Amino acid sequence: MKPYDKKIILENGMEFYGYGFGSNKQAINEIVFNTSMVGYQEIISDPSYTDQMVCMTYPLIGNYGMTDDDYETRIPTMGGLIVREYNDLPSNFRYTKTLSEVLDEYDIPGISGVDTRMITRIIRNEGSQKVMICDADKPYDEAYAELKAYVIPTDMVSRVSCKKRWYSRTPNHKYDVVAIDCGIKLNIVRKLNEKGCNVTVVPFDTPAEEILKLRPDGLFLSNGPGDPEYVQPVINLVRELHGKLPIFGICLGHQMISLALGAKTFKMKFGHRGGNHPVVNLETGKIEITSQNHSYAVDVDSLENTPLTLTHKNLLDNTAEGVESKDDKLFSVQYHPESAPGPQDSAYLFDKFIDLMAKEAE
Repeated sequence: MKPYDKKIILENGMEFYGYGFGSNKQAINEIVFNTSMVGYQEIISDPSYTDQMVCMTYPLIGNYGMTDDDYETRIPTMGGLIVREYNDLPSNFRYTKTLSEVLDEYDIPGISGVDTRMITRIIRNEGSQKVMICDADKPYDEAYAELKAYVIPTDMVSRVSCKKRWYSRTPNHKYDVVAIDCGIKLNIVRKLNEKGCNVTVVPFDTPAEEILKLRPDGLFLSNGPGDPEYVQPVINLVRELHGKLPIFGICLGHQMISLALGAKTFKMKFGHRGGNHPVVNLETGKIEITSQNHSYAVDVDSLENTPLTLTHKNLLDNTAEGVESKDDKLFSVQYHPESAPGPQDSAYLFDKFIDLMAKEAE
């Protein structure tokens, strides 16, 4: 048995030894867990995981490699990856690179051979916390002092948002959508294209007047990393534009819409990350199995004195999963209807956005 070459240290003081793959760098991040059984490529390339180290609860990761067509962003920014067993010999006719090769290419460290069940229980019981990945022989006292002193950044959205606008067009389009990029997943853009939308993706701090000059039929607010309260430019944008054109928000976009219209958000103990979260649609009574990835949630009680109505609720913990203001022509959901791979129960939400734009065009 080869000797351990890497270790992780949690903020609670616990140490786990394992084997490194991907980048060899030392890193400090927030540790979270994801319960998805498939989709590690989409998870690794989701910008919402910026400055987070993800512990995968499914025990075997890497076995189908990485493919060129399945990325959610062009440049992955995840902090690190923790797995039980890593497979470096993928079996998949579509794969073009191994997981380790991709992590190394984008300077993301990984560790395997650790007890991911114990780590997940720690996060579940104690909450998300800081974690360090470093060489196995790094002195504990030195490493732990670095970990405790480290402050998690709050500028993630400004780092992952595009620096200049870009376009994704589709033949015979019907609508023009401006998407605010707070760390947008590419499959959201693909879904809008499939529905007949030309999409102009703009930086998160684009002023309202610039957006109106593009004469969009609708405005989309994307997912993204971190605390929504730090993304003040987008919150102010919603305050300026709500009621003037249809608005649809997903994940971070949902939180920023809620803040803009007077609700409050809070940080959850360990968040929701997985592909099987049950959500009830309060308008239809139907239950959707959803894909989720978020640390923050909208305070249900704070919706009371706002124009927003609660439309969806999580059946595991009763947290807010969707809001709407019909008078303002806006709605949002906390989960990911575009998730790929993931449940397709919520794909109708894109049709709802299309219907809003169609009514506005009448």
